[in-house]
Amino acid sequence: MRALLVLVLHDLRQHLSDRSVILFAVVIPLALSAVFSMAFAGVNDPQLEPVTVAVAAPEGDEAAAAVPQVLAGLSEAGIDVTVLDVGADAVASTVASGEAQVGVVLPDGYGEALATGSGPEVQVEVGEDAGLGGEVVVGVVRSTLARADRDATAVAAGAELGLDEAQLQALVGELSAPTEPASWSVRGVTGGQLSLSAGIVAGQAGMFLFFTVGFAVLTLLTEREWGTLARVRSTPIQPWLVPLAKGVVAVLLGTASTTVLLVAGSLFLDGVEFGSWPAVLVVVVGTVVAATSVMALIIKLAGTAEQASLMLSIVAISLGVTGGTFFRVPDEGLIGQVLAVNPVAGLGRGLSITAGGGGLMELGSVLAMLGGFGVVMLLLARVVPGRKDPL
Repeated sequence: MRALLVLVLHDLRQHLSDRSVILFAVVIPLALSAVFSMAFAGVNDPQLEPVTVAVAAPEGDEAAAAVPQVLAGLSEAGIDVTVLDVGADAVASTVASGEAQVGVVLPDGYGEALATGSGPEVQVEVGEDAGLGGEVVVGVVRSTLARADRDATAVAAGAELGLDEAQLQALVGELSAPTEPASWSVRGVTGGQLSLSAGIVAGQAGMFLFFTVGFAVLTLLTEREWGTLARVRSTPIQPWLVPLAKGVVAVLLGTASTTVLLVAGSLFLDGVEFGSWPAVLVVVVGTVVAATSVMALIIKLAGTAEQASLMLSIVAISLGVTGGTFFRVPDEGLIGQVLAVNPVAGLGRGLSITAGGGGLMELGSVLAMLGGFGVVMLLLARVVPGRKDPL
């Protein structure tokens, strides 16, 4: 145990004094996270532009008057909507000139047509500059018309069933009465709770984690080429302590660098939150162990330190891209499930669970995936043919 501690401390001092380790472990991923977060600023919270709606509604038609009333009430929901009362012939020209972004034409006899179930035709004009706010207004108009049609159908069905005038009026009152909004809460988190900025931070931390653990493990090849490994093994220590020490150093460096990145992201970037830090630390350690297991396979296949570095770069970028480092990868279907089986994706899913309030119980599937990934990598490193001169 003392020999293992000496080897670990020696390697830690060596790597912490290496500026390239600090650069790849903390500086570059944190800088990229900040750049991507600024580039995509506002995507999570888009601002709707003010929208002007030209509405032509027949006078004295209460059913038709409901549409401009609903649109005017959107201001209370934070959507800046201005309603213009224009004639039916002027709606198209008002939208075409840009004075209004959306136009609505309610035909004469709209209320009567609803009552008889004849299906009145409502015209909706959408201008080229309507934008997202215009789409929201169109959706509100459609839902308002759909509700009016359902209410009219319900009243007509009541009349067919023989309801008297008082009962029909009571039914109309119930249908037109405002309803209380449904109360809801988010429980049983399974993922998807990370904001865009938090997802970027998690993805960058996951991809550059491979480079961090690679610095620790791949020194085996460098020491072998320089003859340092042979001198170390000539001392009275167990041979397996050397690779074990490299693995311990890799886990320590990887855990420290990933934790620093996540903490720094939550402190300095807007909208970055990962939830309970003890649960986050469990996810980080599981991800680091899985990433370190990949190094065992690379060492088995690579003949030189240069070949190992090239393999490491390919693996890190490939797993980073498929794990959602630069963009979110859907996990539906067979291909999505296959792409999701890598440490970078596991880190993102685990952090999304903790960000949504999940704890160790909810992390079971993610930790099982990371553990299975590590076991498979170690088995492959054991059985795959490699160099004839093992480390």
